[in-house]
Amino acid sequence: MMKANPSTHLHATRRWHALIVLCLGVLMIVLDTTIVNVALPSIRTDLNFSAASLAWVVNAYMLTFGGFLLLGGRLGDLFGHRRLFLVGLILFTVASLACGLATTQTFLITARGIQGLGGAVVSAVALSLIMDLFTEPDERAKAMGVYGFVCAGGGNGGNGERRVD
Repeated sequence: MMKANPSTHLHATRRWHALIVLCLGVLMIVLDTTIVNVALPSIRTDLNFSAASLAWVVNAYMLTFGGFLLLGGRLGDLFGHRRLFLVGLILFTVASLACGLATTQTFLITARGIQGLGGAVVSAVALSLIMDLFTEPDERAKAMGVYGFVCAGGGNGGNGERRVD
């Protein structure tokens, strides 16, 4: 009877731990995309946004996210997916803090744009990292299923109901 190689088991465990980290990073991105819609009425009141300018709170994020998605993937190819994932996550987190501290419309919209950039990088390289980590078709399918579940659940989870007083 052959014993399983302990290093193989350790490598498999590390891959699944890495998947958890990747999914948590992407969950932050997906939640932010949806949860800001719940906060728009408060943002409008607190920072005196007009209805027309309030759209830029969402658009600044979405435009930079969409615009830098391909570039984020390419930068990951050039400089390393893991490194870019961490850079994107840090950029997104710092920009999120800036959004929370924003006291002017311009500051908030700029921070949301930077959030979109960080989110694009994280999203682009996360899938590449999953493909690199899980090379066996069965494990890759499971990993992609977990990733898809987290993305769908995060998208739905950020759409909480707003309490009306």
